[in-house]
Amino acid sequence: MATYYNNETILFLNGEFVKAADAKMDFYSQSLHYGYSVFEGIRSYKTVKGETKIFKAVEHYERLKNSAAALNLPYLWTADELIAATYETLSRNNFQDAYIRPVVYAPANMSFVKNEQSFIVIEVWEMQPFLGDNLLRVMTSSFQRPNPKAFHIHAKAAGHYVNSLLASQEAKAKGYDEALLLDMNGYAAEAPGANLFYEKDGKLVTPSLGNILPGITRATVLELCAELGIEAEEKLFTLEELKTADAAFYCGTAAEVIGIKSVDAYEFPKPWNDTVSRKIQTAYKCRVTEKEYKQEPELV
Repeated sequence: MATYYNNETILFLNGEFVKAADAKMDFYSQSLHYGYSVFEGIRSYKTVKGETKIFKAVEHYERLKNSAAALNLPYLWTADELIAATYETLSRNNFQDAYIRPVVYAPANMSFVKNEQSFIVIEVWEMQPFLGDNLLRVMTSSFQRPNPKAFHIHAKAAGHYVNSLLASQEAKAKGYDEALLLDMNGYAAEAPGANLFYEKDGKLVTPSLGNILPGITRATVLELCAELGIEAEEKLFTLEELKTADAAFYCGTAAEVIGIKSVDAYEFPKPWNDTVSRKIQTAYKCRVTEKEYKQEPELV
């Protein structure tokens, strides 16, 4: 089992820095009983200058605020406050390369009425790429992404991730590395915890917004495409279309950029090292560590 904390681990809890082993939350919270909380997944990196840098900190904390608003959770903090608290939490744990998990959660309230206050915790731990470093064998899940008319899909809400857990566990039980979920209309959507891109004839395609989480890494990939002159398109596409692609990858803060070897019985034909997807993977690594990207650098 992964170890996320020990007796010396410090977290930020409602304005104070406390030992994780001593932290408490209410067992009568809507968050525990109903999955009624919002969170972010953020990474910090040791840059090439030796500094600790949280990647796209403002964007992540703005999304946390927007997620809280979508779920009617009071949100009382500024991005600047939380970024400062996050850097301090990293420092107190002596981390540079780290995964960061802020969670906004509800107080004791077993009814369905709106809460008048919220709590926040910021946890940090060391974590390798969430889906590993090897090309992934992916299966199409029997689970669909939630209907956007049932949830605010753009919110990174804890309860939504029951869907992700079920899909990922199903795939792994069948011998695959990860799942691919379709939306309610049968279009390719995303992984349980990452966005999807495919490559065809040097062009990248990703599902359009609406039925997917608007990933910050996804947005970064689109930025990199614009900078590198790689054509990219956001559109709806079917599983059948995906299975005509040259290559594909998942991307997310936890997963970073990771190539896909196959989907179901279809194996992507282009060697990964010959793809523009591989260039994006390398350019992303350079971006987060603030290393200058050159066309054919060694992978950082």
